[in-house]
Amino acid sequence: MSSWYDHIDSRALFEAYPIGEAFTARYTKMSRDELRARQEADFQKLMARGWEVPFYRRLWGSKGIEPGDIQSLDDLPKLPSFDKSDLMASIAAHPPLGDFHGRSGGPVVLHTTSGTTGKPQVLLFGPWGREVGNLLVARMALWQGLRSDDVVHSVYGHGMINGGHYIREAYTRFTEALFLSAGTGIETRSATQVQLMADFGATVLVGFVDYVRKLAEVAREAGLAPGRDIPVRMIIGHLGTEDRAATEAAWGGAKAYDWYGVGDTGSIAGEGPDRDGLYVWEDAQLVEICDVETGAPLPRGQKGDMVVTCLYKRDVAPVIRFNTHDVSAFRTDRNATGMVFDRIEGFLGRSDNMVKLKGINVFPHAIGAIIENRPELTGEYVCRLARAGGQDRMTVILEHRNAAAADSKPYAALLKQGLGVEVEVKLVAPGETAPMTQIDVRQKALRLIDERRA
Repeated sequence: MSSWYDHIDSRALFEAYPIGEAFTARYTKMSRDELRARQEADFQKLMARGWEVPFYRRLWGSKGIEPGDIQSLDDLPKLPSFDKSDLMASIAAHPPLGDFHGRSGGPVVLHTTSGTTGKPQVLLFGPWGREVGNLLVARMALWQGLRSDDVVHSVYGHGMINGGHYIREAYTRFTEALFLSAGTGIETRSATQVQLMADFGATVLVGFVDYVRKLAEVAREAGLAPGRDIPVRMIIGHLGTEDRAATEAAWGGAKAYDWYGVGDTGSIAGEGPDRDGLYVWEDAQLVEICDVETGAPLPRGQKGDMVVTCLYKRDVAPVIRFNTHDVSAFRTDRNATGMVFDRIEGFLGRSDNMVKLKGINVFPHAIGAIIENRPELTGEYVCRLARAGGQDRMTVILEHRNAAAADSKPYAALLKQGLGVEVEVKLVAPGETAPMTQIDVRQKALRLIDERRA
């Protein structure tokens, strides 16, 4: 029986995926042609591994694709993409792990997704794929400015959910920072979390921005001033469409950095020190932006689904053209860091949560940015989608500090201007959306409740 460390060569790991100064030195000097050559070599190994996995043999074979048909990355769009529904179908047909893995002995890590868009999905990791995924998170944080004397407070969830575990592994194995694995509000009460941050002098806060913002309010309610009693200087979270300035102001001026990843792939992209777009870790991840309806790759600059191929996951569970259904777009301008990697805009919404109202595409996550910087609102909201009179209607529930006396009409007008379509607005008191968004118990708050099929 082998151990985890029998399968990891640390020298090979850091040579393939450098961190710190070695990372910036390599990828600010590398040309796009050199990067492409690296990707092509890794892609050939990945495809060879893919053909060994029953899920891919079935998926590709159903489209008439045979070994040898895919010769290079130029042929990648010929392969069909897949999404969570395909993986869940695989699990249903081959319980309990599905057949999208190539497990054949050796150590393996089992976690699940958070289940934000449905039933949690199985995630399997081998030693190499797991450690590269951990390294990418740490490499990003170090580039953004993480120091060895930092105290990192994490609000990512644990239990069966992957997020908190791999973030903990990233910071404890690949950095010298002190790590506090507080988790969600149900794992460690919010009031306890802010006291923990004060006691240990937390300087870096990592997690989903919804709960990060909530903790700032909890701290103030407890008489702990962000910046003075809790010296957070840096936030590494999933900002998405939220206003960065409001998040930073909530934490006393701490600098906020955006990043993006999903359970199946790990960290895909993150901001650099310039905080101007998210750099795709192209030595490990290959991102396509594809049309939501047709699945065809889109020209640079256009918004579409992010379809991801993990060039590094060649052990237990390869990921080849996974449609995240998260919407983004490639940046078309030059970056200021000299980094060879492409950049994306970041998370702009989910195509499978997209609502069509009177012919207008509406992303519920976009509402967060529209209602930012309004002191009378807490920033918490949830959308309820129902069908009445043969039409879909959306009600946006906003938390207002004086909901009993406030008029909802100005907010309806604000959302109509921002979304391009009329929605109903209901104002509620602070905290009343929490049972619907589940912000205290989930990594990612729910922003859309679809009642059309209830």
